[in-house]
Amino acid sequence: MTETKDQAHTRRRWVTLAEVVAVAGVVIAALTLYSNWQERRDAAADKAVEQASASRDKTRFVLRGAVAEDKRSIMLVRDEAHPLGDIRVTFPAALGVSPQDSVTQTIEAGWFDAALRKATDGGPDDRTGRLPVLVRYTYFTDDRPTTRQAIYDVVWKTEGQMLRGRKVELLDFRLRESGGDQRRVDALWTRALPKAP
Repeated sequence: MTETKDQAHTRRRWVTLAEVVAVAGVVIAALTLYSNWQERRDAAADKAVEQASASRDKTRFVLRGAVAEDKRSIMLVRDEAHPLGDIRVTFPAALGVSPQDSVTQTIEAGWFDAALRKATDGGPDDRTGRLPVLVRYTYFTDDRPTTRQAIYDVVWKTEGQMLRGRKVELLDFRLRESGGDQRRVDALWTRALPKAP
């Protein structure tokens, strides 16, 4: 049986349509494959960012302290996720107080109160001020040590006592700035030192 011209044309049209459908299927499959690959890559990147952020958040720790009831020491706040290790407190050189290592995780007024009273002598007995100190501390995250240092302000006040001079009380322990060194602490103390009227 021979094919007419119309039949040949129709057959060619169906063949062409079948080819178009096949090519469209291949293109759709390729786009689907690319889309799946892209989603997996984006998900992996997002997961990596989340893990890095979680790890960074987990190791982040800022040393904080609370004034003891007797106002003579600052108890460094314990955090179960970040146990404290070595702590060294360095004072302004002008006070003449040597750096102190805190074994009990406290900052004691007795370390510096005589030097502070001497530095603020010659004015009113009742004063308030800030003593900048450099605190170098080590803490642990999952048994891995991290060492940081920062400048903190020990907020203090002095009060006169009848026949016994002045007493020093601690009021607060505030983070002033991250990092720092002895020179910076000395400069801050020079500015913070209360002037006699």
